Amino acid sequence: MSAAKNEKIKSLRLNHTLMLMRRNYMLYIFLLPALLYLALFSYAPMYGIQIAFKNFVASQGIFGSKWVGFKWFETFFHSPRFWQILVNTLSVSLYMLVAGFPIPIILALVINCIPGTGFKRVAQTVTYMPHFISIVVLVGMMSVFFSPRSGFINTIIGALGGPGDTYFFGTPEYFRHLYVWSGVWQSSGWGSIIYIAALSGVSPELHESATLDGATRIQRIWYIDIPSIVPTMVILLILNCGSLMNVGFEKAFLMQNSLNLDVAEVISTYTYKIGLQHFEYSYSAAIGLFNNIINFIILVLVNRFAKKISGSSLW
Repeated sequence: MSAAKNEKIKSLRLNHTLMLMRRNYMLYIFLLPALLYLALFSYAPMYGIQIAFKNFVASQGIFGSKWVGFKWFETFFHSPRFWQILVNTLSVSLYMLVAGFPIPIILALVINCIPGTGFKRVAQTVTYMPHFISIVVLVGMMSVFFSPRSGFINTIIGALGGPGDTYFFGTPEYFRHLYVWSGVWQSSGWGSIIYIAALSGVSPELHESATLDGATRIQRIWYIDIPSIVPTMVILLILNCGSLMNVGFEKAFLMQNSLNLDVAEVISTYTYKIGLQHFEYSYSAAIGLFNNIINFIILVLVNRFAKKISGSSLW
């Protein structure tokens, strides 16, 4: 009796789902281009992952190439540069996360406190405009600004009694700082937009009640604004941690030179050089797959930890 009842319930649910799909078929039509895009450009190319486990030869194709198992992964793990590249990648990523994650939040809170809407819009526009500067232009600007001969940074340092001729791009100790803080400057305004949108949903009545109770601006930010954006903060933190190993290839590659290569070589640039400069496609595919697996593991662990601590998570 119970089995028949369960089958009947399942049938009713299926009919209800089909009825909803027929009623909202226009929404599914709008969703179709996004699904096709994902299928063509995200899922279909995944069949090429198998070259990480093969000795890929272009003339033989993917399926005709010889299967070698985990040979390329072992080659990477036993490479003399493995730990150096891994440490470089993690140090830049963690530095970027620690420095870059809280600044958009602080910027959003500051902009949200600006009283006039006109000035608030101007401030928001000015802060997110650097996002639209291309990486090539940004690195070119940095090269000019930090030039040992004509850069205004060295000019200021020299005027203050410093050496005034420091080659920042050629000094390994400065690479991570230049990389991270230029990224913070470029992305903070853009990253603050989502927090400003979340803050706009806070009820003004909460601030009015807190003001009547004698709460200061700092107290209202701490007890009203920040708790209201905590779920957004958690989701974005999970997403940032999920791409922890993905140090931006373009900027790292453009900032590299023979003097700073020991700290500037990261997984993304090493994969490019192995794959497209040395034509070792299987080796580079194995390195990229290893990188993505680590990102996936970090994403799952951080998501589970965030769900346990705050109740907010991606799934």
